[in-house]
Amino acid sequence: MGDFDRELDVKGAKCPMPLVKSRKSLGELPVGQVLKVLTTDRGSVADFQGWAKTAKHVELVAQETADEQGQAVYIHYLRRTA
Repeated sequence: MGDFDRELDVKGAKCPMPLVKSRKSLGELPVGQVLKVLTTDRGSVADFQGWAKTAKHVELVAQETADEQGQAVYIHYLRRTA
């Protein structure tokens, strides 16, 4: 996925910080915009899926995994819906 409005790099942060920082950053975006989150926390995949199911005004648009110099980077795209 290539379209996003803001990028948040929280690589190296452990649970629950990627989610906490994403929640704050997403709240600062206008409705309809997409936040791209980069993290190295493997648990973030399930964390973001769970958050998107239970939270209001958040849509998990896509998730990807990339390799960055031999380290897995988990990429999440979140849209603010209201």
